[in-house]
Amino acid sequence: MKSFFKNVLANIVAIVLLCVVFFFFFIMMLVFSTMGSDKSVVVKKNSVLTINLKTNIIDSPTEEQGNLFAINEQNKSILIYDAIDAIHKAKNDNNIKGISIEADNLNAGITQIDDLRNAISDFKKSGKFVYAYGNTVSQASYYLGSVADQYYLNPSGMIELKGLATEVTFLKDFADKYGIGIEVIRHGKFKSAVEPFLRNDISPENKEQLSTLLKDIWKNTSSKMAASRKIDTAQFRIVVDSLYGMIPELGLKNKLADKLIQKTEYDELIKSKLNLKEKENLNKISLGKYIASYSEDQKSGDKVAVLYASGSISGGENYNEIHAENYIKYVKELQENDKVKAVVLRINSPGGSANASDEILFELQQLKKKKPLIVSFGDYAASGGYYIAMAADKIYSEPNTLTGSIGVFGVIPYFKDIANKNGIHSEIVATNANSKYYSSLNGISPYGVSVITKNVEGTYKRFVHFVTQNRKKTFDQIDTIGGGRVWSGTRAKLIGLVDELGTLNDAVKFAAQKVGLKSYEVSSYPKRMTPFEQVFKGLKEDDISARVIKNKIGKANYETMQQIMEERKLQSEVKMEMPYQIKIN
Repeated sequence: MKSFFKNVLANIVAIVLLCVVFFFFFIMMLVFSTMGSDKSVVVKKNSVLTINLKTNIIDSPTEEQGNLFAINEQNKSILIYDAIDAIHKAKNDNNIKGISIEADNLNAGITQIDDLRNAISDFKKSGKFVYAYGNTVSQASYYLGSVADQYYLNPSGMIELKGLATEVTFLKDFADKYGIGIEVIRHGKFKSAVEPFLRNDISPENKEQLSTLLKDIWKNTSSKMAASRKIDTAQFRIVVDSLYGMIPELGLKNKLADKLIQKTEYDELIKSKLNLKEKENLNKISLGKYIASYSEDQKSGDKVAVLYASGSISGGENYNEIHAENYIKYVKELQENDKVKAVVLRINSPGGSANASDEILFELQQLKKKKPLIVSFGDYAASGGYYIAMAADKIYSEPNTLTGSIGVFGVIPYFKDIANKNGIHSEIVATNANSKYYSSLNGISPYGVSVITKNVEGTYKRFVHFVTQNRKKTFDQIDTIGGGRVWSGTRAKLIGLVDELGTLNDAVKFAAQKVGLKSYEVSSYPKRMTPFEQVFKGLKEDDISARVIKNKIGKANYETMQQIMEERKLQSEVKMEMPYQIKIN
């Protein structure tokens, strides 16, 4: 017995000591983090702004993941607005002599790459050089790097230039095989988020929609790459179709690269461009450090606030994504903040809960009564994401933004067949005719289907109503281009779903002009969290397990799994959601 208590006591002491060690380690990391952020950054003469994208470029503060080891500006996430602003400042900074793009794999959305590319094109007007170097280069990275004056590739490298494609996975046979019933109610023949549950092939409407989207986006991106590399468009198509970029010699021969050299030779080439002596160091400065060099000098009285709406829309309270309860608080804060003279709503969302979207739209409409509300679309602003934009004074979209998807659906799974096959059944005792209109074992009653169908139809009419008010069109005009169809930003401008094609920076400038501001500070809402807050905001058991699963199966697959598995939401919520997230991989 004595030995038992000794072992227990020893284990308790070990656990306590481990906790103490972890606590002190944690405190030290926070101290180092603070020390690192306090160091002033000085931009040396003959510096080269380096876009290596080891730094994570994000659209919204809510996309930032906690990282206590990010103890310097090099490792911190950068908002796309700040990245573009930095490149514009570098254009007129005498200490910055050029830009070096050194990104093999680019983790950024298509509109973010467009914005970076456009900013670098503008930078080139200063007469300063822009060079790029690659090893094993993704298509997204090449899209950015091709804007350079000269593109250099490693002799054993490759450029994965292949065009765009999408693959739709169908679940109907799987559901039928294992006895999973799925009741789908939707408005809009293009509302294809639910199509994998209904069919075993792509519907003609969805195929048309996907084909048009991909062609629009590829036309925008491929024409820019071909023009930058001075390749005829017909020849560029042959280069892409033949995967010539995968073979370095063929990539060089077909003008995808200017020279095959090692990275050390590339750095020496830049030193020569700057007329540096052999023993002089090449001063490269990352985007993060460059932003840190001037960010403290940008304080002003008046503000233009950028309110970020990034991720899926749902009810409840959470920092990440768009949770109505939290989001409404941000909107009300902006209503009452006298220093905020105008608001830019940055939307990067595929939609989600119809109810939560409606709550947010109402509060944005109240905000608009007090101060201008300008909307900027990111990678996608569809379904609920487009719905909340209907409070806007003016809407800016990027050419490649996935826009619209004016449609509504509900998905209701049940497991009657698989339960019966395995000897499981249930009986219901109820007080009213429809107390149990839905059961995971028995499915949904015919009357339940009719009621939810009316709900879906009513939500769609409400959706179209707000669009007609904002876009100044009739119900029939919107219904014709609605039906759940997703459009590129370019086509959305042509059919009147948005007002202008432009960036977040363009929207901010317009908002400032609208209220007559010449000097102003751009502030972000919600505020960026400290490293401490980022790490511990999600230490609940459910959040940790969700992160692990998401990392294992990928964000897109995780979101699909959520739609199938979250029974409560499926049976009680009507959805305004889009199924597409197109990336240049």
